[in-house]
Formats: sequence, structure tokens, C-alpha cells
Amino acid sequence: MLDIQNLGVNYGAAPALRDVSLSVASGELVCVVGPNGAGKTTLVNAIAGVHRASTGNIRLNGQDITQLASHRFCEAGIAIVPEGRRLFTGMTVLENLELGSFITPAKAYRHATLDKVLTLFPALKIKLYTAAGLLSGGQQQMVAIGRALMARPKLLLLDEPSLGLAPAIVQDMFRAISQINAEGTAVLLIEQNVAMAMAIAKRAYVLEEGRMVMEGEAHELLERPEVRKAYLGV
Repeated sequence: MLDIQNLGVNYGAAPALRDVSLSVASGELVCVVGPNGAGKTTLVNAIAGVHRASTGNIRLNGQDITQLASHRFCEAGIAIVPEGRRLFTGMTVLENLELGSFITPAKAYRHATLDKVLTLFPALKIKLYTAAGLLSGGQQQMVAIGRALMARPKLLLLDEPSLGLAPAIVQDMFRAISQINAEGTAVLLIEQNVAMAMAIAKRAYVLEEGRMVMEGEAHELLERPEVRKAYLGV
């Protein structure tokens, strides 16, 4: 489904990503882990069309989308849940959710998709007409994920969905991500909670200093001594 080859992204003259290759199969859940500053957010933003690739290419379902206009990435089937959620805090939960369904392919299914989002996140049902800025951090993350799902994506990009959330809420969030994937949406998960990310992912990549340094089956990577020492402290 998603195939990235030799991707490079620069900030001015400074390289943020160098020669990065990865893939996500249709319906697969893949995670990318790594330390702060490794380039994880740059990677997910490049896949979403927010940052332009300097080198390499991005293919989705066989189509080269590397040079596609940024606003066309969502139409191609990619939706992103950005780090920090980035909701319109003065707008209601319902308004934030509906913003995700303004592309033509999603608009016709808006009501049915909204029902699915509220089934996935029932806590939002009684908050639909509440300003998003008044919600808890966990509820705001639900809205951010729900907004992305309203676009009916083939590939969902999640950038640090557990950031700043209480442990109990993190558990709920990862269960929801697993359910989204089980229902057929491919997921690329960028996450610092290595143990939980690899517990739900099929495959994993380790990104360090803008380069992929390891890849493989998630459960196998989690058992590697260098991964356990660097990311689990054992």
C-alpha cells in the first residue's frame, strides 16, 4: 500500500531524514520508534504531504505521490493525527469532527462515519456541542483521531497519540487504535511508548538521527538487547 524509498527531507541545508525506506501493507499496523529528535515527526509529515521530500519517492497503492500538491494527500487516502492534536479549540467537538469529512469522497458518508466514530469513542456523544478546548487531554485526542477517521482514510498516520495522557487513558487509546486497524484501516504509528507500540504493531522500524537503523517483526525487535536497553531501560 505505502512504499517509501530512499526518502530525504531537509530543513534548509540541514538534513532531517536521510535515505529512509519503509512500507505499510494494506490493513497492516506498523510502528516507528526512536528517541526525541530522531526525525519521526518529520517522517510522518512528509508522508502526509506537510513537508516536501528532497530526495526519494513516496508511493501509495502504486501511485507516485511525492510531488502531489499537499492538499491532495488526503484525497489520495491519507489522514494524519498530528502531535499535539491541533484542534480548533473554540469550535465544538461536532464541528471539529465534520472538518475531517469535507473532501468529496467522504462527504456523502458523513453521518455514517460519525456514527462509527461515536461508537469507537462513546465519551464524545455527550460532548458534541462542547467547545473542544474544554475537553480533557484524552477526549481531545479522541476528537483528533475521530476527525482523521471522518476522511475515511486508507492509511491513518498517528504522531505520538499517547503524549501527555494518563496511563489509563493511554491503554484506552491503544485499544481504539487496534480496533481501527482490525476494521481494515492501515495504520502507521509514531510513538515513544515503545513497549505498547510494539505490542499492537505487526512490524516496527527504529529511526535514529534521521536514518532507519533497524526493522523487523515488532515482537522480535522488542526482544533485541539493544532495543530493550535503549528504549525500555532493561
